[in-house]
Amino acid sequence: MQSLKGRFRRSAEGRADPAPSRLKYRLQRWMLTPGIRFGLRFGVPLCLVLAAGSAYLADEGRRDTLQGLVNDARAAIQERPEFMVKVMAVDGAGTSVAQDIREVVPLDFPVSSFDLDLEQIRDVITGLDPVKSASVRIRPGGILQVDVEERQPALIWRSREGLALLDETGTHVAELGRRSLHPDLPLIAGKGAAGHAAQALRLFAAAKPLGPRLRGLVRIGERRWDLVLDRKQRIMLPAENPVRALERVLAVSEVQDLLERDVAAVDMRLAGRPTIRMSENAVENWWRIRQLNGGGQ
Repeated sequence: MQSLKGRFRRSAEGRADPAPSRLKYRLQRWMLTPGIRFGLRFGVPLCLVLAAGSAYLADEGRRDTLQGLVNDARAAIQERPEFMVKVMAVDGAGTSVAQDIREVVPLDFPVSSFDLDLEQIRDVITGLDPVKSASVRIRPGGILQVDVEERQPALIWRSREGLALLDETGTHVAELGRRSLHPDLPLIAGKGAAGHAAQALRLFAAAKPLGPRLRGLVRIGERRWDLVLDRKQRIMLPAENPVRALERVLAVSEVQDLLERDVAAVDMRLAGRPTIRMSENAVENWWRIRQLNGGGQ
């Protein structure tokens, strides 16, 4: 029995310990972390590939060859027939505006759609005075489609530079050679008049009862309007609430025929004290009547 115990003890004492050392255990645990496993699986191969690529591209001749292959491949795709734009169509614009658009967008067709900057083309077109808005797109069949909304002239502005057409916001539309080309549009004049186009249109709307007697509006001192009628009559409007002042004058004129008399100007600049200035003939007649009355007394 004792001999068996001795043999068992020796066998147990001579067996190697299967447990790893502390350093080996820590190394195994470190290798099992997700970051290290990911780095070994993907990071190391990626670094090797980058190193090999850098070594290959270090030679200038190799770089030029590779760049040429890339350019040839890109050109082969971009210049395919289905990607080529062959013509430009302009809709919504008159003949002159369409011609201006073709001049400011000088494209040499056919051109690849990859070489077209549609946003830049749209910005160039909307930079034209007669163009209010525009949209640019490529239609099937290789057509560069340009849809334009033109500004509609609403006023004629007479300035030192000549006559110009303005839209309802006062934006310049085009130069005008002669007034007779747009006899139906109202006329404004004076420095700074274009900046108050919306107010001018409201005044013209209120002055419709005057009919053909209305000649236009003149901006005075860049702060107020004078309404000009035939027979050199003027209605001098205030800077504040000019439409209401004009409506008061028209109401009085409708009842008392104010503007049908020998009146040179109706001054409404002071709302509490409107003033009427008679024409020279009326003043002369008044003095003549006064002298006759004085001589007869």
